[in-house]
Amino acid sequence: MEKYRHWALVMQERIWLPVLALTAMVMHSVAAQPQLDIASLADTLNSTERDIADRVRDEQRKPLQVLQFLRLEPGMTALDVYAAGGYFTYVLSKAVGPEGTVLAQNSPRALRFDEDRSDITQSDALAQKIAAGNLNNVVRIDRPVDDMSLAPESVDFILLSQILHDYYNSSPQRASELLATLFQTLRPGGILGVIDHHGQIELNNRRLHRMPSDTAISVVNDAGFILDAESALLEVATDNPVRSIFDPMLNRQTSQFLLRFRKPISDQ
Repeated sequence: MEKYRHWALVMQERIWLPVLALTAMVMHSVAAQPQLDIASLADTLNSTERDIADRVRDEQRKPLQVLQFLRLEPGMTALDVYAAGGYFTYVLSKAVGPEGTVLAQNSPRALRFDEDRSDITQSDALAQKIAAGNLNNVVRIDRPVDDMSLAPESVDFILLSQILHDYYNSSPQRASELLATLFQTLRPGGILGVIDHHGQIELNNRRLHRMPSDTAISVVNDAGFILDAESALLEVATDNPVRSIFDPMLNRQTSQFLLRFRKPISDQ
C-alpha cells in the first residue's frame, strides 16, 4: 500500500510540475507586457504645463483611449507622422516614458503653417511643447517622410493621424509611396494606427479633406499591412460629411475612423 501511495505521488508530480511550469510561463508572458498607466497619464495631460488649447481638444480626440486601443506600450519607439504642432507628440512622449522614444516628423513646408490658424507656426508650437513638457525623449525629424533616414524595421509604433486623406486625395500613388516607406520602417509585428475624417465616396473628398474608411483600409492593406481592429471611439453622429472639416459650423466635431493595423511577422 505504501509503495502504491509513493508511486501515485511521483506520478502526480510528473503531471503537475509541467502544468505549473507552463502556467508560470504564461503568467510571466502576460506580466511582461508593459501597460499604460492611464490614471497617471490622465493627471499628466491635465497639468497646467500642457498647452490649454490641447487640453480643450482632449474631450473630442480622446488621446488616452486612442492609444489604449492602438496598444501603445511604454518603452516603444513611436513615429508621429506629420506631428504638426505636437498634439499627439506630447501624449506619445508621456506614454512611452523615459525608456521610449518619439520621432516627431514634419516636412519643412508643413512647419511653416500656422498652428490652429494663429500667429504661431507649427514649428514654434512644437518647440514650445517639447520645452514646457520636458519631452527629452522626443527627436524632431524636420524632413519629408521619404527623407527621414530611419533604419529599416527600427520603429515599433506609427501614428498616422488626420493626414492620410491629404496624400490619397492628391494622388493615390503618393499615398501608396508613403505607406511603403512606413512599412519598411516598422518592425515585423509593429503597429500602424490610422485616424482620419469620415468621407463618402461620391463626394469631393479632396475639397472636404475627408476619405471613406473603406478606401483607407484598402490602400493600407495594399501596402502589406493587416487590419487588426476598427473602433467607433471617434465617431460623431452630428457630423455632416458634405461639409469641409474646417467649416466653422462643425466646430471641429467631425466623425473620424480609428484603425489598428499590424505589419506581418513573416510573409503570409
